[in-house]
Amino acid sequence: RAGLPKGAADADAPLAGRTLAMVFEKSSTRTRVSFDMAMRQLGGSALVLDAGTTQLGRGESVADTARVLSGYCDAVMIRTDDHAKLTEMAAHATVPVVNGLTDASHPCQIMADLMTLLEAGRALPGLKVAWLGDGNNVLASLVEAAALMRFEVVAACPQGFQPDEEAIVAASGRARVVADPREAVEGADVVVTDTWISMGQDDGGQEGAATKLAALAPYQVTPALMAAAKPDAAFLHCLPAHRGEEVATEVIDGPQSLVWPEAENRLHVQKSILRWCFGQIG
Repeated sequence: RAGLPKGAADADAPLAGRTLAMVFEKSSTRTRVSFDMAMRQLGGSALVLDAGTTQLGRGESVADTARVLSGYCDAVMIRTDDHAKLTEMAAHATVPVVNGLTDASHPCQIMADLMTLLEAGRALPGLKVAWLGDGNNVLASLVEAAALMRFEVVAACPQGFQPDEEAIVAASGRARVVADPREAVEGADVVVTDTWISMGQDDGGQEGAATKLAALAPYQVTPALMAAAKPDAAFLHCLPAHRGEEVATEVIDGPQSLVWPEAENRLHVQKSILRWCFGQIG
């Protein structure tokens, strides 16, 4: 195994000698750069494995890939379209495996969101968080966090694009779904949205995508909707953003937007995740 002996890492380079394998089946900017820079800043190194340039793209099983990477690297981060691939990787790897994103969840993003709110002086318990738009993987992780951190999520989603009911039930009363976007944002402390057409998402071609965009149009985060939230409400978006679709330019570039510190906090959160994986923080 490559890496320093246990206990040999110093305070300035706690992951010296450690290597992270980053497996990408989906394009990435923030996840790729933040994990890479996190490893560098902690004294370790990272390598990128794209599905199109590895044997994963030619039919090698995830289980076999997990076994091989475990012999070369100290941890694996996977960003994939299929949550089952993540669980298969974790089941067969003998090193830590980090969920960089799946079609079912995006926990690293939500950790950055919560860090951003804490930095802005918001106590998480008791917050009302409004979600507008598609009931996607980011919302699923937000709902999961609500149950753990004791805040409320009210998600406004159109029929046909609502989150999985099991996720809402699992939140133990901390989350609910409504049809009216104004009901969701009324008195909210935080307003959150995400792109309406996700990477690799099968929306039935151009016709299906057009139908989805039309259904979601009333859920665009506009200045009028933000005005229904609390006067000091924060706006979050995990990016990439499509101004004029899920959010108005005046909102994402306005004074209530925290999207840029939110994006930067991906780096700091990844550092914590990696150090936790190696047992360096509790």
